[in-house]
Amino acid sequence: MRACDLDRAWAINDRDLARLWGPGLDKHSGPRHLQRIWRGEELRGKSVLVRCYHGLGDTIQFIRFMPALRAIAREVTVWCQPPLLALIGRADGVDRAIPLHDGVPDVEFDVDIEIMEVPHAIRADRNQIAFQRPYLSLSPTTARFQRSGRGRAAVGLVWEVGAWDKRREIPAAELQRLRASDIDLYSLQLGPGAAMARAIGARDISTADICLLGQRMAQLDLVICVDTMIAHLAGALGLEVWVLLHADCDWRWPASGERSIWYPTARLFRQRRPGEWGPVIEEVQNALSQRSEAALATASADLAAGGSAGSTSSSTGNRR
Repeated sequence: MRACDLDRAWAINDRDLARLWGPGLDKHSGPRHLQRIWRGEELRGKSVLVRCYHGLGDTIQFIRFMPALRAIAREVTVWCQPPLLALIGRADGVDRAIPLHDGVPDVEFDVDIEIMEVPHAIRADRNQIAFQRPYLSLSPTTARFQRSGRGRAAVGLVWEVGAWDKRREIPAAELQRLRASDIDLYSLQLGPGAAMARAIGARDISTADICLLGQRMAQLDLVICVDTMIAHLAGALGLEVWVLLHADCDWRWPASGERSIWYPTARLFRQRRPGEWGPVIEEVQNALSQRSEAALATASADLAAGGSAGSTSSSTGNRR
């Protein structure tokens, strides 16, 4: 999957599927995360329940496969984490989204599948991964936060992660080095780490409302974050995002390079040695400087072009 050798990935999954699930076992017995669901059943023409048993970022990343699933299924219901309901309910290919809970699903369905198994079930190809456009959308809003300064780039930050794999996390103090006269920092950080926003010079605009968070992110010029849900949300919405990765990053990010097939608007920055974030932040600093210089050059060129157009208009008017 990391190498995007999908034919090989599906062949391995086919081999493992029978071994893992075995015959004669009740598919839906036991705790939710141990329930045995999709075993390779045909999805065509069926009412499919898609279960979202992993993290919020996993759901956001894999919801891209719902249009392809819906093209063969009679109906697609997504049983997803409550914070994502409004977002997932708007996604292409989703007939309805219902809130995930610890009990049994309270809807009728013919077959159920975990969302991260969907690409295997539909034999997804590279084109179904490499979306060149946003695949999630937000409801229209007039709610806007007041940006701090005119003419300065607004940059959102996330540095802390959940309990799973703390190697992804950056000490907040490291991000103080990103403070510069030509950018304003905004914290999108949730959880205990949000208290560090003021210490690193960032204004807190975080919110637990995922749709509102996405709307605030869309008002920024750039999001810089560690490998967490925010990276997937920004990528799915088509926002410019820089993702800071630890040395042994998760399979969904390529082993090398700055770009990801999953998110064309993402740029990847990597640790060279485990635990060393200093060089990563230095690389981000340099990239921010280059971005600012490019924006200034573009603004100057636009101003010059506008001045030339004005001069031409005046000359024409005088001749008339």
